[in-house]
Amino acid sequence: MASRATGSAGDDGINPNKRYYRIGEVSSITKVKPYVLRYWESEFRWMAPQKSRSKQRLYRRRDIDMILLIKKLLYEQRFTIAGARNKLRELGVGTALEVGPLTFEADHRARYRKIRDELQSIRAML
Repeated sequence: MASRATGSAGDDGINPNKRYYRIGEVSSITKVKPYVLRYWESEFRWMAPQKSRSKQRLYRRRDIDMILLIKKLLYEQRFTIAGARNKLRELGVGTALEVGPLTFEADHRARYRKIRDELQSIRAML
């Protein structure tokens, strides 16, 4: 079967010459079921893909990156949906995509260390 777009998909399954992906393609790229993607749309308002005239969801590369980030927060870093939503809102969606989820973990550790140090200094004053 011939490919519609010229160029081949990379290791991540994303074709650099393709602008829009349907929900089935995004599901296979991200390894997230379509019903989960639709649910995440209701929980993360900024994750709203465009829709075609026939009401099919059309995801862009940025949408796929956001899905992968949310997946990492929920499944690997064990955030709740509310926690992931707050973390993304705190950082800003654009910043979160640029920074990446690995920085979240380091950021938390640094904050916990700072809080611990402050508590120890308060205890020393008592």
